[in-house]
Amino acid sequence: MSKAAKGEMLGRLQSAARQSRTALAARLLQTGLYAGQDQIMMALSDEDGQTPGGLASRLGVRPPTITKTINRLQAQGFLERHASDADSRQAHIFLTESGREAIRVIEKSLRKTEKQALRGLDKKEQKTLLKMLSRIEANLTSVDSAPEPEVELEEVEEQA
Repeated sequence: MSKAAKGEMLGRLQSAARQSRTALAARLLQTGLYAGQDQIMMALSDEDGQTPGGLASRLGVRPPTITKTINRLQAQGFLERHASDADSRQAHIFLTESGREAIRVIEKSLRKTEKQALRGLDKKEQKTLLKMLSRIEANLTSVDSAPEPEVELEEVEEQA
């Protein structure tokens, strides 16, 4: 692989992820939602009543970030907090009726953004892309596979 091409794959992957988040954020902003809020809302749609710590862990963000976003969503009327029956120090976060209505808007925005991103790819290409992205994600999240040592191509050729 040429030196110019090194990192191109990762760069393209990062760029596509950034562009998809930007396009989705623009759609969501038209409905009064900000980037990142959709992820909390969808996580609660899957499992309502999670704790802020549970949400943070599930979404891979720090608890202070979740707390700030939860506060904003609560002020917007999308979420409400309830003290835990088992531990009054612990809060559980629930979607309100407005929050459940917003889920439909978020899902529609997700579908439109995905459709835009996949324009020009046939069903077979989309399926292949999904498999490859799943494999990349698994490779990057795998705890049992240690990173391979970095070896320059020239070193490999010399060893052969």
